[in-house]
Amino acid sequence: MRIFAQKKFTTMRTRLPKLLILLAVVGLIAAPALFSASGEVRRADAALASGRPLEAAASLERASVLLFWRADLTERAGRAAFAGRDFASAARLLASAKSLSVDGWRDLGAAYYTLGRFDDSVDALEHGLEIYGPQTALLRQLALARNAQGDFEGELAALQEFIALDGSDAAVRHRAGLLLAVYDPNEALAELTASAKLDAQYDPEFQTMRSALNLAFIETDEARRLTVIGRGLGLVQEWTLAREAFQRAVRADGENAEAWAWLGEADQHLGQDGSEALARAASLDPFSASVRALYGLYWKRRDDPQRALVQFQWAAAIEPNNPAYLASLGDAYAFAGELPSALAAYKQAADLAPTEAAYWRMLAAFCAQYHFAETETGIPAAQRALKLAPDEAASYDLLGWMYLAAGQHDEAEKNLLEALRLDPDDAAAHLHLGMTYLELNRLDEARQQLSLAYSLDADGADGEAAQKLLALYFP
Repeated sequence: MRIFAQKKFTTMRTRLPKLLILLAVVGLIAAPALFSASGEVRRADAALASGRPLEAAASLERASVLLFWRADLTERAGRAAFAGRDFASAARLLASAKSLSVDGWRDLGAAYYTLGRFDDSVDALEHGLEIYGPQTALLRQLALARNAQGDFEGELAALQEFIALDGSDAAVRHRAGLLLAVYDPNEALAELTASAKLDAQYDPEFQTMRSALNLAFIETDEARRLTVIGRGLGLVQEWTLAREAFQRAVRADGENAEAWAWLGEADQHLGQDGSEALARAASLDPFSASVRALYGLYWKRRDDPQRALVQFQWAAAIEPNNPAYLASLGDAYAFAGELPSALAAYKQAADLAPTEAAYWRMLAAFCAQYHFAETETGIPAAQRALKLAPDEAASYDLLGWMYLAAGQHDEAEKNLLEALRLDPDDAAAHLHLGMTYLELNRLDEARQQLSLAYSLDADGADGEAAQKLLALYFP
């Protein structure tokens, strides 16, 4: 036994130098690669520090191949690519990483989302949640991905999990409230109220939705309740959710004409035709004023004034004491070029609602826009609107515009300057004051006012009108 051990020891002593030589050779071969990889990591750190994330991503990817046991390098490369907005590379690298942090899973989900791969985004984010449990970073992105899939109930579930972790995010609570309006109306007001308290910018939408929900709670019929909620969502420009509410309404009652009509309206706001739903609504209840009015809007958008006029005539005939339908009828007559009939309809609407400034404004605006009955009707209507809403810049702007249309430039300038005193950023008032100065040949002042109107409303109707005048008079 002792002889065997001695022989084994002798053999090891004989092999040890060879083993050491082999390790040395391997070390000499590997050392340059290791030094190169370390250099890539240093270059990546420097690139990130100087705001060059794509260079960093390339260096980190090269380093990850050489230092293959460093699982963090692939994630770092992917996140650097994401920061550099190379989302395809970010998705490729992050998806190939052996493990990811919470932020890594978030960026992988966001990269897929940006690439339009919404199913992959949801899968990645859900995988991250399985590993790490509820995380606000993952849940926020998951809500976006589910929304893109059209899975609104899934979006709501993600937002509710988020709120359970962090109830201080006003945007999240507001969105959850809008979704709850469709799927669980009794819980919606709590979230909408919370969002408005956290951030005042959500208060106007909260007020609109609160009114809609309160009206909906009065309804005992599910389809009518959902239709009221959908209309509220439309008022706050949430037409995708509004359409979901209207679809649920017609599923609850396929004979509800108003729900079908509003579904057609939502379709149009979302770039679809909507005529099939509107035609079905009209066949279900041809004597519904709201159905006829919505059908009239459809034909107006299709630039068919006569068909639009027929529908608005029906609406006003069905509900002759509703000023909204009469004002819409006035608009339809104007669209069809029948100005005396338009004037009569606008007057009737204002007479039916003598204490509401909106209808007097519509009457005055019609007179100013079409240069029709400016002195005998337009100016008194604008004065009535100003009396009803004396603290609003829009009231003075309208009266100034009306005086401009009537050729009374001194009165026009005085009222328009007062409008701008109340609201210096009123693009319409700047436009009308610029038009006034053009007629007075005060060209420098006209250019200044028109330029302000354009800068304040570059994408709107007032900005477009100002731009055309600038191009015409100041080429």
